[in-house]
Amino acid sequence: MEERLSASSAEESPEPQPSRSRRRYKATNMAFEEMVEMVSILRREDYDGKKGPYTRPNMRKDKIMASVVTALEKKLNGLKNN
Repeated sequence: MEERLSASSAEESPEPQPSRSRRRYKATNMAFEEMVEMVSILRREDYDGKKGPYTRPNMRKDKIMASVVTALEKKLNGLKNN
């Protein structure tokens, strides 16, 4: 009789299953070629290709790109020297 009760109570409360919408994916490391392609895309004046060239310089993008290029050069020069 006790076995029936424990079996029935186990069936009533199943383990909660994680929903598929909350599944997280891990990012993979970016290959060097992918980094170079990303930087070349961001350096273009019209990187989205929808509105034509910028009518005025995009100072924020230029500042970000300068820091990205500097960081990549430092990192890659350090890797080449080792």
